[in-house]
This record gives sequence, C-alpha cells and structure tokens, in this order.
Amino acid sequence: MYLAVKDVKPIDNYKLLLTFDDKSVKLFDMKPFLEKGIFKELQDEALFKTVRVSFDSIEWSNGADVDPETLYEDSVPYL
Repeated sequence: MYLAVKDVKPIDNYKLLLTFDDKSVKLFDMKPFLEKGIFKELQDEALFKTVRVSFDSIEWSNGADVDPETLYEDSVPYL
C-alpha cells in the first residue's frame, strides 16, 4: 500500500514523527540507517533536523531520502 507523507517532525534519538495521507501518525526510527552511505551524515543532529516533506516522501538538505513505503511499513503507530 502506497501512502504519501504529509508531515514530518524530527524528534529525539533520531526518530521521525510522520503523518500520512490516511491521517495515520507513525514513529520511524532512523538509527539503523545511520551507518550506511549518505545517511552517515545524518548523525550530525543539525543536519538530521533539516528533514522536510518532498513530494510524497521526505528528504534532508544533503539529498538523502527514504522511500515512503519503507517509512509507512517500518514505522510504528504513535499514540
């Protein structure tokens, strides 16, 4: 199922609070990605906080992005 990201907020401990177009709010943990490729740069918290919605997904100012399906499927509901 493909759902577009409508809002993203970086929060503590390299987590992202995501709102999808079905109105669901989910928490995505970026820590497992931070040792790989361009994502290593996101260990810099200032850079991590540059995340924004880009089209149907998210993107950081260094050009890193994550597929919206991965964001939806690998996140957990936020209460």
